[in-house]
Amino acid sequence: MNLPLVEQDRSGYDFPMMILDSSIHRGVLLILSLSLSIASATILVAQDDKPELTLRASPNASLAPADILFVGRLRGGKDDHEEFYCLNAEWDWGDGTISQSSFDCEPYEPGISEIRRRFSRRHSYQTGGRYQVRLHLKRGNETIETARTNVRIQGGLLPD
Repeated sequence: MNLPLVEQDRSGYDFPMMILDSSIHRGVLLILSLSLSIASATILVAQDDKPELTLRASPNASLAPADILFVGRLRGGKDDHEEFYCLNAEWDWGDGTISQSSFDCEPYEPGISEIRRRFSRRHSYQTGGRYQVRLHLKRGNETIETARTNVRIQGGLLPD
């Protein structure tokens, strides 16, 4: 990325600084910078307040016919994060079917409104196979966050 920036020392003197690389890992922004004043590398860490969505299946392997519980959880971030307030859940079961859950919510109020942190749904599989299940949290047609998990179903009828 190599963006020129200025870093100020304790005496108020400006030193040139270069950002060499950046990435986001588990909601944490990592920035590798090089301060030309001291010719050393520093890693700056800034916490992103965006929640992270995870999805789990229980059980994640079973014999057909199988009834599987899926639980999506939003972890981290603020409880009143406006972008994540009052989202609909779209479940793509990986078997050609999709389900949706929508929720009635009061108008958003900063510091008062709380985001939903748990989404759960059961789904039945009648045929054996490996299925990638996706949970999409959406506002209208816009996907805000997605998580996925895999389940393996043995036995039963094999898909055509």
